[in-house]
Amino acid sequence: MANISRKKPHGSGPATGIVVLPTPKAINLHNLEAVRREMGRVYRDMRTGRIASQDGARLVYALGEMRKMFELCDLEKRIKELEVCHGEA
Repeated sequence: MANISRKKPHGSGPATGIVVLPTPKAINLHNLEAVRREMGRVYRDMRTGRIASQDGARLVYALGEMRKMFELCDLEKRIKELEVCHGEA
């Protein structure tokens, strides 16, 4: 009769302490209004304790940098349009 081991392989099963979380849905950050809404969500999650304030502050910082980039891109586009209108391109 074959010797059957009842041991689980290393790293398998619930004894490893690894929790697999579902993939979060994609977050729409395609414009300033969407970034503002996401900042609000993060703020509310921090207030209710769903997100640690340190983690929330990092997320809001990254969202703020995205906001700045949207603003800079918009300003660059407007300046180019003004230069074209005045024939300085």
